[in-house]
Amino acid sequence: MKQVALGRSGLMVSELCLGTMTWGTQNTEAEAFAQMDMATERGVTFWDTAEMYPTNPVSAETVGGTEAIIGNWFAARGGRERVVLATKITGKGKTVRADQPISAATLRTAVEGSLRRLQTDYIDLYQLHWPNRGSYHFRQMWRYAPRFDDPAAIRDNMAEVLRAAGDLVAEGKIRALGLSNESVWGAAEWLRLAGMENLPRMASVQNEYSLLCRQFDTDWAEFSVLEDMPLLAYSPLATGLLSGKYAGDVVPEGTRRERTPDLGGRVTAQVFPAVSAYLGLARDHGLDPCQMAIAFTRQRPFACIPIIGATTLAQLESNIGAADLTLSDEVLADIDALHRLYPAPY
Repeated sequence: MKQVALGRSGLMVSELCLGTMTWGTQNTEAEAFAQMDMATERGVTFWDTAEMYPTNPVSAETVGGTEAIIGNWFAARGGRERVVLATKITGKGKTVRADQPISAATLRTAVEGSLRRLQTDYIDLYQLHWPNRGSYHFRQMWRYAPRFDDPAAIRDNMAEVLRAAGDLVAEGKIRALGLSNESVWGAAEWLRLAGMENLPRMASVQNEYSLLCRQFDTDWAEFSVLEDMPLLAYSPLATGLLSGKYAGDVVPEGTRRERTPDLGGRVTAQVFPAVSAYLGLARDHGLDPCQMAIAFTRQRPFACIPIIGATTLAQLESNIGAADLTLSDEVLADIDALHRLYPAPY
């Protein structure tokens, strides 16, 4: 498995990242252990989790469960140093710290809670799950109307969080800081504030990206290249839609859609024709549709590390195989043509 630089963080990570958010709901601890074992054997040593996981759905009863499973794996298998581990602090919401935004105090509380559950002394990449000011992600772009009463307070909070992160880096509790579900303005401001006070520089951004969700392709792509901020692409299979398992608007037993019927707003009248077109493209070129979708993310003109999630070992093995696939110019041209036909199906 190829190792790539994580921006300017000094961290080297595998070119695929292992997603974990089903561990503790759709997957048992034993199944999660088997996934971690396989990932390690195949060289996928960059793993992503979050304090609010597992999902599908998120609940107060399961918060922290995925981190606890990973911590149990470290305790049982040893070798924490083999893994570059990323986790996240939850943004303002109802489930974790009710209605509390990310601040210096909540950052420290969240880091120390994650360290306990993960049974480790340090977190390699610590990410802000979403910005306090809100965002256009999670299908919110269709009604996005940015209004801010006090822009100075937004910047003051960002500087406060960076100072707290600097303290945690100095204490050896986190190695690098990252963003998630962020905008270009937000990322630029985080970098500006960090540069002013020599505080931790945001190393990466984790936003949704797939054949069906390509908001990153314009301003974000330029910013990513010029600022050396790689994309950690979550949902590169569009929550399983690109596998074809929901084709025909079906809900197979045991799947994510059984728990979240609209797949977080991704099930629309437009999505199934788009999925059908990409499945047909894969078939015409003799490709596995999941591997094609993952390989596409790896061949973008900006640094992109897809986060591969799975609920079975067979799915995980197939997804890892995408690291060996390079799409031809003909396939990429056909993808471009379909993107023009189905630019934003959800």
